[in-house]
Amino acid sequence: MGPNETSSLTPLAQDALDALASTIQPGGELTYEQAYAVLAEKEDLERPTAEDIIERLYNKGHVYEVEGKLRLTDYGSE
Repeated sequence: MGPNETSSLTPLAQDALDALASTIQPGGELTYEQAYAVLAEKEDLERPTAEDIIERLYNKGHVYEVEGKLRLTDYGSE
């Protein structure tokens, strides 16, 4: 990663973001429950860890919430 890149995610958080991105269609969304289920299935994360990771992704701007559902911010589109 270059010094100007905004993503300073841990490997676990990056893996979680990749797992969510592989599940959500472009422009799609997930409920929090669906996101926790994806992380449990694909990354073997327990609920408290999944909640923490999603909060980190939210705080760093990788996901955002619309009407209680999660969406990704232009993940992988350049």
